[in-house]
Amino acid sequence: MPDPSSHTFSKQERMTSRKLMEQLFAGGHRSMAAFPVRAVFMEMPADSKMAPVQVLVSVSKRHFKRAVKRNRAKRQVREAFRQNKHIICDALRERPGTALAIAFLWLSDSLHDSRTVDASVASLLRRMAEKL
Repeated sequence: MPDPSSHTFSKQERMTSRKLMEQLFAGGHRSMAAFPVRAVFMEMPADSKMAPVQVLVSVSKRHFKRAVKRNRAKRQVREAFRQNKHIICDALRERPGTALAIAFLWLSDSLHDSRTVDASVASLLRRMAEKL
């Protein structure tokens, strides 16, 4: 498994477990927003088989009818997380045995430039690191 703080976004870091998604949105989670992105996150015990941070990116069809725009917004959020994930990984290193599940939800009805998305994701990750 690659170093979790490296600038990659591996398959292990993608949230694929339906059970984990349901648990994240059912309760016991915290939420914060930095327009145009909202983050819902939950601490969980670390497992040796999974990455310390698991991420889900969601852009609703209500915001963009065309898949091309939804995919662009998701791509921007994933790239912003990839560039800034060292913020949250450094905070998790101080708390061994803790993992994090994060869902990034798109809030805006329009596309934004990558710099704006990057700044809001970085802001969310810094605030999450402070709350840990």
